[in-house]
Amino acid sequence: MKYLRIIFLVSALSFATAALAQGSGAAASSSAPQAQTTQQPAPSISGAIDQQVSMVERNLVGAAEAMPEDKYNFTPSSLNIKGAAYGDVRTFAQLIKHTAAANYRFWSSISGEKMPDNIKGSNGPDELKSKAEIVQFLKDSFAVGHRAAKALTAENMLEEVPLFGGRKAPKLFVASFTAIHAADEYGQVVEYLRMNGITPPASQR
Repeated sequence: MKYLRIIFLVSALSFATAALAQGSGAAASSSAPQAQTTQQPAPSISGAIDQQVSMVERNLVGAAEAMPEDKYNFTPSSLNIKGAAYGDVRTFAQLIKHTAAANYRFWSSISGEKMPDNIKGSNGPDELKSKAEIVQFLKDSFAVGHRAAKALTAENMLEEVPLFGGRKAPKLFVASFTAIHAADEYGQVVEYLRMNGITPPASQR
């Protein structure tokens, strides 16, 4: 019986010691400074479209800046490729201006901005001749895209705005369609660069 009492006392003491150790450890842990966690913004329609705009903007602006100014009037027809059908295609400058003009036309219908008065046709302003002017025109068109993306909400994304040919489409469709159109034009821009021995910046990474 004496031995049982001793065993019981030793067990109780061990349990109390362990509990005390755990308690002090928890207190130390709670008093330690917590690591700062960065709060990520919640996903949104506006943010998703803005990312899409940024991706195609990065590719196109990089390509426009990579082409030397003396190649801005280049078209594949000048290469006289046998069997090719490049007789009536846009110059590099016209490709860039066409993309920018489409950006303005479609994204401004979402942002509510007025189209620039000097955009008359699908190839943008005729008076823009230099590389610097054309690249800036492209950059400015993407700024409209970012403002259009920021204007999108869950409440207004299905409101219809003009597209082309008298058609209307939901704002979300127009916003995404314009980014897709710009990406399509980028595919043509890439060919123009590679025909001149230039690797597009987006393909160099």
